[in-house]
Amino acid sequence: MCLGIPGKIVELYEANGILMSKVDFGGVLREVCIQTLPEAKVGDYTIVHAGFALNLLSEKDAMETLEILKEIDFLNDEMDQLSKIQS
Repeated sequence: MCLGIPGKIVELYEANGILMSKVDFGGVLREVCIQTLPEAKVGDYTIVHAGFALNLLSEKDAMETLEILKEIDFLNDEMDQLSKIQS
């Protein structure tokens, strides 16, 4: 199983003949290979896994996905606290 994280494309460029981008993940910028999405534009949202853009998605879908990931993280924290209380 893999987890793709949505991020916003803030820069497009070419490096060694490969289409690359800078993607913003909530204030953290990462270099991402975007060769598979030549139609991508600055401002688009993409799902990224292991440094590669997998597909484009709407801002609405990106925000919904990020909210779900936050809820999962919150639930994991709650479960950890509960297991500490029960031990």
